[in-house]
Amino acid sequence: MQMNPYLSFNGNCEEAFNFYEKNLGGKILASMTYEGTPMAEQVPAEWRKKIIHARMALGETLLMGSDAMPDRYEGTKGFSLNLNAKDPAEAERLFLALSEKATVTMTLQPTFWALRFGMLVDQFGISWMVNCEKPR
Repeated sequence: MQMNPYLSFNGNCEEAFNFYEKNLGGKILASMTYEGTPMAEQVPAEWRKKIIHARMALGETLLMGSDAMPDRYEGTKGFSLNLNAKDPAEAERLFLALSEKATVTMTLQPTFWALRFGMLVDQFGISWMVNCEKPR
């Protein structure tokens, strides 16, 4: 079994996935808009170019997402995506990249369990943790 996060966006899924691909080293594997699908008639005309499904490889994990139908979007709450960095330099690079237009809730810093740990909500409303654990 493999568990893959599936994120809902408020009309900016394409922008978010392009940002993650560029800044996290991901690779977009698939992206489909509402246009040309059976769902096209169920969304406003201006929404038809929005993403109904996207899939990205991030290392060995798949990140998936879509633009929620306009009247059904609820912001993310109650979870965070966690990136485990191999060393402090990678943690700093990832945190800095995700920090663009983000709300930092905990600056990247040493903790009792990690060489570096920080938390933020990115410009797309997604909560992230960046972690570089101490060697055991």
